[in-house]
Amino acid sequence: MLTPIHRRQFLAAAGAAIGSSALAQDSKRIRTGILGVQHSHLPEKLKAMYNNPDYEVVAVCEPDEETRREHAGDPLLNRLRWTGVEEMLGDKSIDLIVFEGAVKDAVPSGKRILDAGKHLHLEKPPTNKLEPFRELVDLARERDRKLQLGYLYRFHDGTNAVLEAYRQKWLGEVFMVRCTMNSDRNAQQREKEARYPGGSMFELGGHVIDRVIALLGRPSAVRSWLRHDTSVQDTEKDNTLAVLEYPSALAVVESSARDAASNRSFEIMGTDGSMMVEPLEPAPTLRVQMREARGPYRKGRQELRLAPQPRFIRDFQELARAIKTGTPLRYSYDHELLLQETLLRCSGEIA
Repeated sequence: MLTPIHRRQFLAAAGAAIGSSALAQDSKRIRTGILGVQHSHLPEKLKAMYNNPDYEVVAVCEPDEETRREHAGDPLLNRLRWTGVEEMLGDKSIDLIVFEGAVKDAVPSGKRILDAGKHLHLEKPPTNKLEPFRELVDLARERDRKLQLGYLYRFHDGTNAVLEAYRQKWLGEVFMVRCTMNSDRNAQQREKEARYPGGSMFELGGHVIDRVIALLGRPSAVRSWLRHDTSVQDTEKDNTLAVLEYPSALAVVESSARDAASNRSFEIMGTDGSMMVEPLEPAPTLRVQMREARGPYRKGRQELRLAPQPRFIRDFQELARAIKTGTPLRYSYDHELLLQETLLRCSGEIA
C-alpha cells in the first residue's frame, strides 16, 4: 500500500507523464479544450489564445443544451469541434482545459479535469465554499497540474506599478489601500449574483482583493457591509464594502452593482507617496504623488497615461510559460487558496 507521501509522488509522476506525452505530440502548441460557454469572459480568453502561437484550441463542450443552442452561431466557437464532457476529458492529446461555466459547476468540473491529468484555467469566483476549493487545490498539487484563476488585474501595468513601488519602499510606510470594483448589472446578471450572500462583492470584489493579497498578504481581520440599497426589486446585495485589517494598514474594498459609470480603481497611500490607477480599463491612468523623487517617479504630482490593457493576453502567456517549462506559475497554489478564503470572508460566507 502506498503511504500518503508515496501516493502524492506517484500521482505527480503519473500526471506529469500524461502531460508530457500529450505535449510531445506537438511541442510547440498547447492543445486546449473549453468546458462551458456561459461566462462573459470567454470571448476575450478565446481571442487571447487564438492570437498566441503557444496554443491550439481544438474543442468546446457545453453540457447545458439550451446554452449550447444559444451559442451555436458564435463565430469564435464555430472554428472548434463540439464534443461531450467524457470525450474531452478522455482525449489524451488535450493538455489544458479552460472552464467557463457556472459557479456551482466550477469545483466539481475542475476536479474531474485535474483527475484526467489536464492543466486547469478556472473562471472566477470558483465557488462560494472554502473546503471544496481547498480540495481542488490539494488535488492540483498532488497531480502537479497548473491551476490558474481568471482574475483580471494580475498582469496589469498599473497595478504592477503599485506593487513595485510598495516592494521597493518608494511610498514609505503604507497605511491605506483603497479599491473600487463597480459595475452596472442587468437583470439577468443580478439574478445570478443574488444567489450568493456576498452579491456584488462575491462576483466582482475578488478582482481587486487579489491585488490586496498580492500586496499585503493575509489580513488579521475582515469586516463587511453587504447591503441592498437601490430601488431595483430583487435581493442582490448591490452595495457592498469590506475592510481588511493589517497590523499597520487598512484595505478598503467596495463593489456595487448599480453604478452607471462602472467605476473601477486601485489606490495605495503611504507616508512618502501615493499612487492611484483610475480608470483601470481600458486605457489606465496612473496618478502619482511623491514627497521626494523615488525610482522612476519625480517629486510632486505626475499623471502617466498607460497603454490599453487587453484582458487575459499576459495571463495565457504566463500559463503557457509554466506548462512548457514545468515551472510554477507566478501566483502559487497558496495564493489562490488565501485569495479564496479572503474573498469568502469579505462576502460573509465564512467568519
